[in-house]
Amino acid sequence: MKSHMVWFLFLVSFLSMFPAPSESMVRHYKFNVVMKNITRLCSSKPTVTVNGRYPGPTIYAREDDTLLIKVVNHVKYNVSIHWHGVRQVRTGWADGPAYITQCPLQPGQVYTYNYTLTGQRGTLWWHAHILWLRATVHGAIVILPKRGVPYPFPKPDHEKVIVLAEWWKSDTENVINEALKSGLAPNVSDAHMINGHSGPVNNCPSQGYKLSVTNGKTYLLRLVNAALNEELFFKVAGHLFTVVEVDAVYVKPFKTDTVLIAPGQTTNVLLTTSKSAGKYLVTASPFMDSPIAVDNVTATATVHYSGTLSSSPTTLTLPPPQNATTIANNFTNSLRSLNSKKYPALVPTTIDHHLFFTVGLGLNPCPTCKAGNGSRVVASINNVTFTMPKTALLPAHYFNISGVFTTDFPKNPPHVFNYSGGSVTNMATETGTRLYKLPYNATVQLVLQDTGVIAPENHPIHLHGFNFFEVGRGLGNFNAKKDPSNFNLVDPVERNTIGVPSGGWVVIRFRADNPGVWFMHCHLEVHTTWGLKMAFLVENGKGPNQSILPPPKDLPKC
Repeated sequence: MKSHMVWFLFLVSFLSMFPAPSESMVRHYKFNVVMKNITRLCSSKPTVTVNGRYPGPTIYAREDDTLLIKVVNHVKYNVSIHWHGVRQVRTGWADGPAYITQCPLQPGQVYTYNYTLTGQRGTLWWHAHILWLRATVHGAIVILPKRGVPYPFPKPDHEKVIVLAEWWKSDTENVINEALKSGLAPNVSDAHMINGHSGPVNNCPSQGYKLSVTNGKTYLLRLVNAALNEELFFKVAGHLFTVVEVDAVYVKPFKTDTVLIAPGQTTNVLLTTSKSAGKYLVTASPFMDSPIAVDNVTATATVHYSGTLSSSPTTLTLPPPQNATTIANNFTNSLRSLNSKKYPALVPTTIDHHLFFTVGLGLNPCPTCKAGNGSRVVASINNVTFTMPKTALLPAHYFNISGVFTTDFPKNPPHVFNYSGGSVTNMATETGTRLYKLPYNATVQLVLQDTGVIAPENHPIHLHGFNFFEVGRGLGNFNAKKDPSNFNLVDPVERNTIGVPSGGWVVIRFRADNPGVWFMHCHLEVHTTWGLKMAFLVENGKGPNQSILPPPKDLPKC
């Protein structure tokens, strides 16, 4: 008996030398949506914010943690928050797009978003998903790996969140409302922002963001493009980046002096501070290779080495030309999944649903649109301009409420024409709240084809509820006979937001293993407003683990 006790005590003391396996945590946040007077570009305006901050607070968590985020709406607008890139496995109620997965929070209402970060680590972000409120209602989500799990790249000495955005001196709701009234495009923003600051712009010598660094260190920069309507180039004078992750998925590291990042995308880069001292210009500038107006003001910041006098001259860099397609393509074509044993690229190789979606603009009659000569610019997928319902789609599906949507979204364009060129006589689109139904676990190949109707343009397409693999891209019209032979099915980049190139196409693949109603739309906010959006209805599978969870009791009602 005594020897058993000695052995037991020895075992207890031996095991106490090793920490218990880390448990996932429940993390609580409170988001008060409030108006705050904010001054930028030498002028002030009442601004919708979370907790009075612009950009909003960063959420920190670890892989497999559960987040409970209580959102309280103190403003006059309806509000909803989307956790961009979070898989939301069976928790579509927490996804956030207004009138898709939930009715918005009306003034004075409270809703707690409850979801688990299942099998994800890296940088994502959150933003308002109604009206144009995400112009200022946005912030980063930092998901650290589980305790004891290293990054698959050299451990950085420091980490910094860098949020890129756009700023209008006017109220952004007025900007889009005026545009909708006229039928024309909205005014472009007045400046770009780096962590809430533009740097000096015309007639306004404002301070830019300062990134303080020490020589000989490695910094992990977590880049988020929260801009409403513009893809951005990001550069630091005299320094190279090593790209290690996009959209919270690790990639094969590669070096570049310029990052391209579309609205909705996130990119993690390593910056090694190789200089002995000095100040180095940081630039965020637009990429647009079509004849479409953009805000051409470059946002600037500085990388400031410790021990450098503030009066020291700044080493400058020129941003790429606005239409630098080659620089953009070089970056995009360098992205590859890590595809390691620990982080495999699980690309679907057999396909159940072959879909072909055209994305682009159109013109519909609008008798009251005097500025547009009786026409309104619209946007569509497969010539369907999406009509937002008055009640949310997910509750309508879950509770079997009829008359809210149909499931007849076309799997191919209704009209075949030379999508990337040539003229179209009829620019009108159909309208409707039409969804595409997928059985649980179906594999999908989706061709996204830009159209040159009005103008070819790069469309950053975001799919809620899933990651997908980009297996191919090209210019001109997709050729179903020839192009698949060049697909990358080994290590294609895995993302949640993908740029469809101007006058070109991209092919993505995903597995529909997440039941619910999942929005897919252009992340250029103007195009979403104009109707470039649709939704997939993914049916329940077998048993409770393949079925959507019941709605929470505090889910807002319309």
